[in-house]
Amino acid sequence: MTLWIGIDVSKATLAVHVLPTRQFLSVPNTGEGHASLCAMLKGQAVGNLLLEATGGYERAVMRALAAAEVPVTRINPRRARAFATALGKTAKTDPIDAALLARMAELVCAPGVAPEPEREVLRELVQRREQLVQQRDDERRRLPQACTPLVRDDLAAHIGQLRLRIRHLDKAIVHAQQHLDDQLSRKLQAIAGIGQVTAASLMAYLP
Repeated sequence: MTLWIGIDVSKATLAVHVLPTRQFLSVPNTGEGHASLCAMLKGQAVGNLLLEATGGYERAVMRALAAAEVPVTRINPRRARAFATALGKTAKTDPIDAALLARMAELVCAPGVAPEPEREVLRELVQRREQLVQQRDDERRRLPQACTPLVRDDLAAHIGQLRLRIRHLDKAIVHAQQHLDDQLSRKLQAIAGIGQVTAASLMAYLP
């Protein structure tokens, strides 16, 4: 019997629905929860397991499932909402969402390869750099509006700290790029208009 599985992913839990058995279970979105899910699926004929991209909360379970050789399809949440609308399903609970994703798993079957650990490291570094750059730019915009000397000094000091932290991350990103694929990094940066940051983003985010 071929199983079609939907998982509604949240920060803390995984709501799992299995068709055609209509089995439902909830496991923690932790290493222990992932291990128990993989153990449950071991030896089963899984046609497809479908889940939504949820801001990164799905990545760890995808790695665990890939290691267990379970086919996993990750979709944009908008596609799941459109599917629910087409079926006239407006209620939203974790079990209902998981059941909808299980029905969708049989129709949308495009298993992907879980990112390599080296690419995940680069992605985290690039994302953190983006966050710090955003903070730095926000502080820069606040600086001309500050009138109190203490506030201006504090803003200037924070901007300086952020610059140092960004430079520190830049070095870590270069190392991570080399570890992932140094040849590809060099080829990308040989293209006019593509620098270190853009090359890192391309390698981190694109398959």
